[in-house]
Amino acid sequence: MHDLRLSTRLIRAAGILAVLTWSLAPILLVVTSAFKEPRQIFEVPFQAFFIPTAENFETLVRLNPEFFSGLRNSVIVTVFTVLLTLCASFGAGYVYARTKETAYKVSAVFMLVVRMLPPIVVTVPLFPVINWLELNDSHLILILLYAAFYVSLGAWMMRSFVAQIPIELEEAAAIDGATLWQILRLVVLPLAAQGLVALTLFVVVFAWNEYVFAMIFTMNNARTAPVVIGEMLSTAEGVQWGAVFAAATIQLVPVVLIVLALQRFLIAGLTAGAVKS
Repeated sequence: MHDLRLSTRLIRAAGILAVLTWSLAPILLVVTSAFKEPRQIFEVPFQAFFIPTAENFETLVRLNPEFFSGLRNSVIVTVFTVLLTLCASFGAGYVYARTKETAYKVSAVFMLVVRMLPPIVVTVPLFPVINWLELNDSHLILILLYAAFYVSLGAWMMRSFVAQIPIELEEAAAIDGATLWQILRLVVLPLAAQGLVALTLFVVVFAWNEYVFAMIFTMNNARTAPVVIGEMLSTAEGVQWGAVFAAATIQLVPVVLIVLALQRFLIAGLTAGAVKS
């Protein structure tokens, strides 16, 4: 029995190590390459120990200043996407959790089905409409598209969190004379805050790294960081790999810090509704 238990632990440890290696190795490769001299990046065998240098970051600033404009655009789009998605998802999630009408259930399932479609399927018919509305190359169109794309999952997440809040609390507040707005703001919102934080993390990761919508619907004014990095990989003069890795590292840092700081809420979001919905 002891040998079986030890074997199980070893297999589990090996599995965890394999997953961590698969997930973290590419990230470590990018980050370490950003601090290597360009000639060292693709050296064979791989050099794990080297003297760090800021040369690639200096090259990025000199040759690709538009990357930092892209970062600013990414921040603007991500912040407002999060705000819009949270507001829409909280309201929709509350309605889905508290209403038993068939029409609402059908609409909730329909939103989830639409969310499963690849983004490019939605992009093709939207392009002429957005051109007609003259919303191309604007922060607004990316904010609306990102929020629309993620509000379906957000509504289901918030439904799970709101469903776990005893409705008796809302009834007691109503008896005391609270309006629906006061019930939502003072009773439901604080108790569902963990779900909102978890949803924020999902939306931040998506909006910060999204490429397809940004590539198709932006040109100059609203290009985000992923689009600029993509353009850096397709230059006629040749790819400056050091600058590319430096840009990828800079783009990676904010979202990694946010996820690490709020990871416990991310786990709560992944398991939302697993026990009760």
